[in-house]
Amino acid sequence: MSRIELDRVVVRAATPGGPVPEVTILEETTLDLTEQRVALIGPNGSGKSTLARLVNGLVEPTSGRVVVDGLDVAKKGRQVRRRVGFVFTDPTSQLVMPTVIEDVGLSLRHLERDRERRAEAAREVLASYGLAELADRSVHTLSGGQRQLLALAGVLATDPDVLVADEPTTLLDLRNARMIGDLLLGLRQQLVLATHDLDLALRCDRALLVDDGAVVADGAPAEVVAHYRATASG
Repeated sequence: MSRIELDRVVVRAATPGGPVPEVTILEETTLDLTEQRVALIGPNGSGKSTLARLVNGLVEPTSGRVVVDGLDVAKKGRQVRRRVGFVFTDPTSQLVMPTVIEDVGLSLRHLERDRERRAEAAREVLASYGLAELADRSVHTLSGGQRQLLALAGVLATDPDVLVADEPTTLLDLRNARMIGDLLLGLRQQLVLATHDLDLALRCDRALLVDDGAVVADGAPAEVVAHYRATASG
C-alpha cells in the first residue's frame, strides 16, 4: 500500500484587490495516510478538494511538504503523477479527444508508442469496463455515467498506485453514482476520495472531516460521519 504524507502543509491564496492580501485555504496540516480507502468529507468550500489536489500537485503548498511513497510532490512532480491518478467531479474536464477509444489511447501514449498496438490496448481497457461497444462513439454523445466511467477508465489504464477522486459521483444520478462508487471502492489502488456521499464515506477505511480549512475530525468513518452530522444539524 502507498503512503501519503503531509508535513505541516499550509495552503494560502492571494486575493488581489481584496480586503486582505491573502486567505488561508488549508490550515497547517500533518497527516500520514496509509489506509487503502480514505474519505475526505465536509461542506462546500471547506478545503477538502484542496487537500485532495495536494496529493498529485494540482495544488502546491505554500509551506510544508507533501510526500508520496518517499517522493516530494513539489520536487518530483512528474514521477508522482505517474503514480497518482486523478478523477475530476466533471468528466468533461478530462475527456479531451473526439472519440471514446481515442481518449483512452491518449492515456496510453507514453506506455505504447505503436499506434496500432495502442489502439488494441485501448480496446482491451474499454472492454474491461464494459465500454467496448462505445469505442467509436463521440464522447459528447455519452450519458453522465458513461462519461465518468470513461474518465475513470482512462486514468486507470496507466495502472497508478494511488487514485484521487474529487467528488466523482456529485453530478450523477443514483444508479450511476452507485455504479461508480462500487467500482472505486473495489479497486486495488489506494483511494483518496473527496465526497459528499456519506454512505460512500462510511464504506472507506478512514475518514477526515475538513471544515473551514482544517481537519477537525480524523478516524473511523462511522465516528467521523456521526460527528459531521451532529455538527451540521446543530
